[in-house]
Amino acid sequence: MSFRVQVNPAGVEFEVQRDETVLAAAIRQGVGLPYGCRDGACGACKCRLVDGRVTHGAHQLKALSPEDEAAGLMLSCCAVPLTDCSIEARGVPAAGQFPVLKMPVRVLTIERAAADVAVLRLQLPANQNLQYRAGQYVEFILRDGLRRAYSIANAPQRLGEPAAIELHIRHMPGGRFTDHVFGAMKEREILRLEGPLGSFFLRTDSAKPIVLLASGTGFAPVKAIVEQMRDEKIERPVLLYWGCRRRADLYRHDWCLEAAGALPHLRYVPVLSEPAAEDGWSGRTGFVHQAVMADWPDLSGHQVYACGTPAMVEAAQRDFVERCGLPADEFYADSFTSEADKHGAAA
Repeated sequence: MSFRVQVNPAGVEFEVQRDETVLAAAIRQGVGLPYGCRDGACGACKCRLVDGRVTHGAHQLKALSPEDEAAGLMLSCCAVPLTDCSIEARGVPAAGQFPVLKMPVRVLTIERAAADVAVLRLQLPANQNLQYRAGQYVEFILRDGLRRAYSIANAPQRLGEPAAIELHIRHMPGGRFTDHVFGAMKEREILRLEGPLGSFFLRTDSAKPIVLLASGTGFAPVKAIVEQMRDEKIERPVLLYWGCRRRADLYRHDWCLEAAGALPHLRYVPVLSEPAAEDGWSGRTGFVHQAVMADWPDLSGHQVYACGTPAMVEAAQRDFVERCGLPADEFYADSFTSEADKHGAAA
C-alpha cells in the first residue's frame, strides 16, 4: 500500500510507501523539502498538513508541540501518512539534483584547530563523484548502524588533489564518535559515510544582502558558502557574524580576516560571550545574534543563514522575525543537534 503526497505551492506529487516517512520518500524521489537533522529534533522540516492524516514517530516537543500539531503542522521527517495528503512546504529548487551516495573515505589529515575542535580532511574514492552544495552535510555510518552528521566545510570547487572534504568536529566528552576522533583515530583510517544531505545552502536566485550567522563549529558550512561566493564571484553584500565563548574558540579567525580582506563586500564580526581577562579581547561581546540586531535593527531586506546550537538558531529566528522584520521565509538554518539533544524530551 502507498499514498500520494502533494506539495504546494510547488504543485509536486510523489508516492510514499507504507510505514515510510514523508521526508524519506521525498529524498528518495528527488523532491525538494526543507530538512535538517532527520530525527525530529530541529524542526527544520516543519510544514503544514492541509489535507489528509499522518501519524508522528518520536520527536522533540520543541520541534513540534501538541499545540503545533493541533494547528495543523507536521514534521515531514517523522510523519507517516495514513491517507493521501496535501501539505504546504517551502520548496527547495532542484534539491534532488545531486544523488545521495554511500562511500568509504580515508582520513588524510587530523588537525587540532582548538582544544576541542578537530579539522578532518577525508579523501573521497576516485570512482565516486560526490557532488554537493556548499552548506550541506554528510553522515558517518558507524559499525552498529548509528549515524553522526557533520557539515562539509569546503566548497565543491575546493576539493583539491586528491579530492577531499573538510569537516570541523567538536569533542563531546563521552560521545561515541568524537571520543574516537580525539583519541584513537589515525591518518589513513577508513570511514563510511553518506551524503550529501540537508537543505542549508545559498539561494542564488536572490540579490538580497546576506547575514551569515554561526556559533562554534556551526562555522563549517558558513565557511563553505563564503568559499562558494568567492569562487563564483557572487558580489552580494555579506555580513559574517561568528560567536564563540573564548578567543581560542575562534579557530579559523585568521581565515576570516583573510577572506574579508580579499572580498570587499564581506564584513567579518567575531563575538565572544565569555572572554577571559587573558584573552585581551577588545571586540564585541555577548550573544552573537544580538550583535546582529544591534547593527541591523531592520532586516526586512536581508536573507539570513544561521548555523550552530539549537538555542542560538531558535533565538535568532524568533528575534529576527519578530523584532527586526525579517521575512520568515528568508531565514535558513542548520541546527547542530547533538545526540543528547535528539534523545532528550522526546514526544
